[in-house]
Amino acid sequence: MKNRDLTQGNIVKALLRLSLPIAGGQFMHMAHSLTDMFWLGQSSSHAYAIAATGTAGLFIWLSVGLMLVGRVGAEIGVSQSRGRDNIPDAYLYARTALFLAAGLGILYGTFLFVLRGPLIGLFRFQEANVAAYTITYLGIMAFGIPASFITSSLSGTFNASGNSRTPFVISSCGIVLNMILSPIFILVLDMGVVGAGITSVAAQYTVMIAMAIAVKRFRGRPFEVFKLTARFDFAAIRADIAGGKSRDIFRLTWPVCLENTLFPLLTMATTYFEVAFGAFAVSISRVGTQVESLSWLVGAGFGAALTAFVGQNFGAGKHTRINTGVRYTTIFMLGWGALVACVLWFGSPVIIAAFLPEFAHDPDMVRLVVLNLRILAACQVLSNLEFVATNAFRGKGRTLPPSITGIASNVIRVPLAFLLSRFTPLGLLGVWVAISATAAFRGVSIFAWYHIEKRKAASYKLPE
Repeated sequence: MKNRDLTQGNIVKALLRLSLPIAGGQFMHMAHSLTDMFWLGQSSSHAYAIAATGTAGLFIWLSVGLMLVGRVGAEIGVSQSRGRDNIPDAYLYARTALFLAAGLGILYGTFLFVLRGPLIGLFRFQEANVAAYTITYLGIMAFGIPASFITSSLSGTFNASGNSRTPFVISSCGIVLNMILSPIFILVLDMGVVGAGITSVAAQYTVMIAMAIAVKRFRGRPFEVFKLTARFDFAAIRADIAGGKSRDIFRLTWPVCLENTLFPLLTMATTYFEVAFGAFAVSISRVGTQVESLSWLVGAGFGAALTAFVGQNFGAGKHTRINTGVRYTTIFMLGWGALVACVLWFGSPVIIAAFLPEFAHDPDMVRLVVLNLRILAACQVLSNLEFVATNAFRGKGRTLPPSITGIASNVIRVPLAFLLSRFTPLGLLGVWVAISATAAFRGVSIFAWYHIEKRKAASYKLPE
């Protein structure tokens, strides 16, 4: 696929062509996670294995904030520079974002590997096997962190250039490879969590290598020439990064990094409140979250597409085209939110049968599942506005407003969940109401902020 100029042509077609492959990639990642969980569930030590990978996954999730430095930096810098038809500048942003991603990936991967023991010790597992499996799995996964950071940055460069199909095809092939190897390593070779970790890391490096080849050789590569390495000269590397827009990238991405680091930490706090009511509460909540992920999987795809679309058109000064694209995306995301809300509201019998069959014959448990799903349904339409406004802001280089509203809503969520669950008759439902209410608040507040802001000429534009 060739790179696309998003400043011309049919707006709806441009958004769909760019967003659908990204959303498809998100669905593939979800399918991969469910597949790994399924095969680990069939292993001889399934209870310990699932607990171990789930706990280690929290630390992998924490890496997303740093990972977005390279990805978001590339998406904004490359798209705006392409909109100004300044290809040398776009290349400089892409290459600097790649160097930053590689450096941060190596640092975080090293941090996880060296401190994996003390980090897992914080959970104070009563079962020694769980702790041992978790430490082993996290140690293996730490080796894959640099590859995932580099891949994310290169994907951002492709997306910003109007080509989301190439990253989708490559990442999908890597996920399929992982799904094929997982049962072999986990069950046939009886390697359990070690096998799951090895196949994941192998797939990550396979995807990274394929992306590196694509950015240099494929027909749809973002630039005619892309140098992946710098001379091993610290002065030269420092000069390359200093002249490669690193200050702009960090200025753009530090709010995103902070928001996406705090979010998993604050989520752990609300999970702690759920645990106080029993393990069943966490099970119900996780199933609801899996179904609700239909919203953010599609929202992430359209959001990344909107960032590239707005970025290119903002660089080109086509503000009317930006407004039209934002309007179309808003209409689609509101409709999609309504559809997901209907699934959550009316689909409880199917959801219970598929994911929580052990609760099907307990009226009290069924009632809780139904209430959880309907509480989540109540926020879907409003919370989907977040994907529109957040990524429209990012395309204009305005990353601070989305992070302010995101951090504020998540910080509010924790005391609200505590108060509603401990000091009102809602109990467990109070935790879920707090989650849903703050998600709706986040969507409405950032959407309103964007529409107030767009009337001003205050959006930050990257320097020529």
